[in-house]
Amino acid sequence: MSAVELTAAEAARCALRAGLPLAGERHADVAATANHIHAVISTLRDLDFGETLPAAHAAHAAHAAHVVEREVADASV
Repeated sequence: MSAVELTAAEAARCALRAGLPLAGERHADVAATANHIHAVISTLRDLDFGETLPAAHAAHAAHAAHVVEREVADASV
């Protein structure tokens, strides 16, 4: 995890500022969840995807290839 983690009190203050007051027993759980999400996002940002296309582009490319294959098959009939 990051060097600076959200504390239970900070989570409560942030939630209150956002208009989402939390019951006292939820502060620690919300802070732990936020810290976990932050750690996952930090890990993903550190990954080198190189030439990997975003999922939307890959799905579009796969669909386009399927359309071309179908057109070629139809033309050969």
